[in-house]
Amino acid sequence: MEQQASKTTDQPTFPLQVDSDHKATVFRPFSISPPHMRAFHLAWISLFACFFSTFSIPSLLPAIRQDLRLTAADVGTAGAASFCGSIFSRLAMGPACDMFGPRAASAAVSLLTAPAVLAVSFASTAKSFILVRFLIGISLANFVSCQFWMASMFSGEVVGAATGVASGWASAGSGLTQLVMPSVYYFLTHIVKFKPSFAWRVAFTVPALLQILTALAVLAYGQDLPDGKYKRTPNNTNKNYFSILFNGLKNYRGWVLGLTYGFCFGVELTTDNIIAQYFYDRFGVGMEAAGAIAASFGFANIVTRPAGGVVSDEMGRRYGMRGRLWSLWAAQTVAAVLCVGLGRIESLWGSVLVMCCFSIFVQAASGLTFGVVPFVSKRSLGVISGMTGSGGTLGAVVTQLLLFSGSNNNMSTQKSISLMGILMFLSTLPLTLLYFPHSGGMFCGPSHHPNSEQDYYNLLS
Repeated sequence: MEQQASKTTDQPTFPLQVDSDHKATVFRPFSISPPHMRAFHLAWISLFACFFSTFSIPSLLPAIRQDLRLTAADVGTAGAASFCGSIFSRLAMGPACDMFGPRAASAAVSLLTAPAVLAVSFASTAKSFILVRFLIGISLANFVSCQFWMASMFSGEVVGAATGVASGWASAGSGLTQLVMPSVYYFLTHIVKFKPSFAWRVAFTVPALLQILTALAVLAYGQDLPDGKYKRTPNNTNKNYFSILFNGLKNYRGWVLGLTYGFCFGVELTTDNIIAQYFYDRFGVGMEAAGAIAASFGFANIVTRPAGGVVSDEMGRRYGMRGRLWSLWAAQTVAAVLCVGLGRIESLWGSVLVMCCFSIFVQAASGLTFGVVPFVSKRSLGVISGMTGSGGTLGAVVTQLLLFSGSNNNMSTQKSISLMGILMFLSTLPLTLLYFPHSGGMFCGPSHHPNSEQDYYNLLS
């Protein structure tokens, strides 16, 4: 990763302990000390707003579906479109962070997609509904800038915890919106006495404003690096961009992690999209109750994804890369088994219980995945993060279209959920192919010990 930061002539001092690159070697999530912990809070809050916006639509889908006369195929296509929007935007976000820094990249995406959130209020046909879902999905590219920002601020000793907590707390936005948006809708229809067809449209001013405010906070208070902000190098910009991109794309480890992430985080996104409707349709619960059940799945991210990052760091300290990879494989395999079980449970409360257990392991697997990402390539960290993040949304598109598009009337939702679990398990097998010369793989130890930072820089560049 090629970085240029504005530095003062005096050696800076920091509230947290730092290494030679001034990256924090400790992680204190309840501190707001600049620049490390302030960047942490700005990163996760900004991404939180994007998750809140993206999944604000499924939380009001019963009302929207009735008003716009959407078919099951329309709903499935719109769900896939929301993830399609973030596939290429996440991939592009990686080099953008490498070139311009995570602060500017994050704020730009949030500000550019906020009007699309507000545009949901003006949707009148299935095509316009699908289009706005696609545009809103682009905002999830902020996930890449969040992970990149944490890797720029925290050392390898704690980067797994930092990325896990940041993305975990941010992903909780997909759960909170399942509670907040139905409550806003209820307030507008029962207290303000708006017509239902007007109330759900007014409700989308809430996520749009939240996204704008958090983006402005990132611009006003954020800092890209411990020593300052990025400065764009005027010469050879295109050459540097494509060099960074190519170095990342040719690294097979990024592709393997993208596949694995596609069927842990991708499955999580798909579940966020369909779970409220699943309980609403299969068990006959009300919209508010279905939202509360779905919220419990998203809220688990507050603890479970950070736990994955912490476990990855601890296993890395004890067993090296082998420990990180085995813990990722184990968590995702357990999640796959629970996903299969979720589709086979017949009772309401049994399904809720299995869903909660499933959320623990699938979200922990996401945190464990990004506990490995920072060690793949120093130079092209943004590209590797983008490849992995894009894999997550691509996996969501595949599962949404393949299993939940509404086009196959012979396949029930519960059967589709079980098949999704089988896909999860198969996606863990390529992890056995990952090998890091300086730290080994799942079945063998390291074969090369770099003697200098430059050796390591070139090793996986």
